[in-house]
Amino acid sequence: MKSRKRMTTLAAAGMSGVLLLSACGGDGEDLTGGSDDAGNGGAGTADDLQDVNIALIAWEEAIAVTHMWEVILEEKGYNVEVTDVDVAPMYQGAANGDVDLFLDTWLPNTHAQYWEDYGDQLEDLGSWYDNAILTLTVPAYMEDVNSIPDLLDHADELDGRIVGIDPGAGLTDTTENSAMPGYGLDEDFELVTSSGAAMLAELDSAIADEEPIVVTLWRPHPAYAKHDLKDLEDPEGLMGDAETIHSVGRDGFTEDYPQLAEWLEGWTMSDDELATLEELTVGDDVTDAEAGAREWLSENTEFLERTLGDAAEGLEF
Repeated sequence: MKSRKRMTTLAAAGMSGVLLLSACGGDGEDLTGGSDDAGNGGAGTADDLQDVNIALIAWEEAIAVTHMWEVILEEKGYNVEVTDVDVAPMYQGAANGDVDLFLDTWLPNTHAQYWEDYGDQLEDLGSWYDNAILTLTVPAYMEDVNSIPDLLDHADELDGRIVGIDPGAGLTDTTENSAMPGYGLDEDFELVTSSGAAMLAELDSAIADEEPIVVTLWRPHPAYAKHDLKDLEDPEGLMGDAETIHSVGRDGFTEDYPQLAEWLEGWTMSDDELATLEELTVGDDVTDAEAGAREWLSENTEFLERTLGDAAEGLEF
């Protein structure tokens, strides 16, 4: 029987008082290695705390890998709680010990300010993906727009709008404070911030009518599988170089979760692995991301063996 999970939302203010989570990740009980209801026990996790809270920001790759690890850890006998949160309070919450783990920190650029503010209160558990890029992107049918400077000739056509995501996202900061002023777009364009879901809805609608649109996007993202898109060339490199995505724990994470920290430190994903996982967890027809993660894990036993080693033995999804 799987543990019950609840989704909580961290507010930017008063967060520590709102959450009923301890800095040690729960009631402090250790996994004993005994058999659980699923028959998988806590093998290989005897020194870890039983309860673990994973922060989730609603970005596609974060949704995909968070549910993947949620499923893996439940099968290994952990009690997993996923906390739904925005990016700024997430870093504050992890620094305060209100959440144990976050799987989608982009370094060295996108989350640089957050890392500068809170990094000395967090543990970098290692990079699991090394081809993360920030982009300004248009539909492929916009044939005359191939680079970011080309947007200057199409401001009227685009209604002077760059459709963005969350105001606090690193992608938003890079676009607004680096690319737009660097290419002179800030005079003719406004970056319209909202959410990732709202940006995708506008992108879907524009493409359905073959209308011009430019959005802030990033790789990896399932939108590239859904639509024929074109990342605009960035001749000055103002959107930044390819970055790495890291898993990050609260202070003391490795001491409290030595086995989980070891798994996370050895965890890597290829472009193909991440794309197929996203397809099953955040694709258009997905209604149950956890079920999608289970399906993916059942089809990727080599990934499990590579990531968990001997602890993968006997896991069934």
